Parts: sequence; structure tokens; C-alpha cells
Amino acid sequence: MSRFRNRSVLSIRDMDREDLTEVMEVTGQVKSGMHGSFLEGSTIALLFFEPSTRTRLSFESAVLQRGGRVVGFGSPEASSQSKGETFVDTIRTVTGYCDAMVIRHPVEGSARLASEVASVPVVNAGDGANQHPTQTFLDLFTIREQLGDIDGLHVGMMGDLKYGRTVHSLATALRLFGAEITLISPPTLRMPAHILAELTAAGIRCREIEQPEEAGRNLDVLYITRIQRERFGDPQEYESVAHCYRVTASTIDALGGKVRVMHPLPRVDEIAEEVDRMPNAIYFEQAHNGIPTRQALLGLVMGGLAHD
Repeated sequence: MSRFRNRSVLSIRDMDREDLTEVMEVTGQVKSGMHGSFLEGSTIALLFFEPSTRTRLSFESAVLQRGGRVVGFGSPEASSQSKGETFVDTIRTVTGYCDAMVIRHPVEGSARLASEVASVPVVNAGDGANQHPTQTFLDLFTIREQLGDIDGLHVGMMGDLKYGRTVHSLATALRLFGAEITLISPPTLRMPAHILAELTAAGIRCREIEQPEEAGRNLDVLYITRIQRERFGDPQEYESVAHCYRVTASTIDALGGKVRVMHPLPRVDEIAEEVDRMPNAIYFEQAHNGIPTRQALLGLVMGGLAHD
């Protein structure tokens, strides 16, 4: 039986290396065409209290392609919260309409709160600047697919490391694989201290720099995040860092020429379009891996798949 059956998926901190490996291995099976309609008869609620394109559509596509049904909404305006209903009451109501629910919310800890009142498994699709575990599953799968292994890789993370939930989750995961991590950001957007402390406690080699060229020529992966306007309370603070990075072909050459470039998307102007045509660019493959990854995870959670 899967370690994930009937389990809420809220944070990478709740998982160990075996959990992450199970999701990657089953994702590979699903991507290769194995297992069939393992979500048939299941109803998944997609409750998106915050705008999303890739995450919401990939979850919806994932469910429909494997025989399941989808209910839900794509913004709080489309829910009864616009009428004054509390978040908890929304969750208590929807839990009677589905077999599992996927939640995105701008407030940190909302997915965990939902799991405490729901009678079905809850999957966190991003809660504020906190965690985004399903993005991390597809990121890890993409890295392993491209490089053959994750252990001991040198990963650079660049951009908004303070508010970027994707890099928070990924850094937490990489500590289980002995990665070396280089953090590239303006001083005001550095990785939170508690995550740095976790990495250090796990024996991870980690350094902070301000420009990608300072990373040297042995990066295996450069993971870029946009500067997120929606996380800033002060527009002037956002404008002071909004356009501080732009990766070009010259940047890739300065990093040794072989680094794989990843991005959770959407991008603004942090990656030049010329990079799209380079073999280094794997961010669209990364996005497309969201479907088999989320299919695998839902199959494991719902019990339609088991890891041998």
C-alpha cells in the first residue's frame, strides 16, 4: 500500500526521502502510459482562492485524463466567501461533495487548517509564501529525468527567495538528497533564516551571493523565480527589485554552458526569449511534467495506485 493513501499533502517538511522517491517513481510509470483510468469514479474539488494558470489547469487535466471528475472554482469571487462565508465553512461544505480537495490560498497555513476540518485528503497547491509541494514533486522529477539523479547536484536558486514558495519547498526537499545550494538574490529577498538553518543542520553546503555569475561554472541547475509583485505590500519596494535579474545566453555561457535552466512560471522578464531556443531551457518540459506528477500523486492519495 502507498505511504500516501488517504493522506493530506501539505508540506515537504512532512515527508522523507522515501516519500519523494515514491512520487517520482510512480510519476515515471504514469508518464510512460502505465496504469490506465485509475481516477475513474473519483471527484476532486479544486478550490483556488488565488489566481493560477498552470497549477489549476494541470490538476484539472490530470484528473480528467485519468477518468475522474472535477468540481470547484478558480477565484474567491466565484465562491460563497464573496457573500461572507468563512473559509472553514466552505471547506466543511465542500468536503461532502468530493473524494479529495486541492487548495490554493494566499494565506500561509490555510491548507493545513483545511485538512483539520475536512473529512477527505487535502492537497496543498500553494499557501501564500509558505509551501508548494506538488510543484516540488514535478521539479524533482524533471531534474531526475534530465540529469539521471538528484544526489549531490549543485543547484542555484535565483530571484525572490524570500516570498517564493516554490524555492522554499524545493530547498527543503534537496536537503534530503545532499545537494549543494547557491542562493542568488538581492539582500532584501534572501532565503528566510529558518530555511537556511534547516539546510545547515542537514549538512548542506549553502552560500548566498547577489549575481549569477558569482556562482562559478559548475552549476547543474539554475532555478529562477520571478519577483512576485503580489507579495509586496509596498509598491516602491517591489519596483526597487523588480528587474534586477535577466538570464541571457551570455549568462549561461558564464555559468559553464551546460546548466539546465528551470522556472516554475509565469515569467516576466527574468529570462530572455533567446534562452528558449537553447537546449539548457527545460522550463516548458518542467511545466508539462505537472500532469503526470499530479496524476501520480492523486492516484497514490486516492488508493488507485500502489507503489511496488
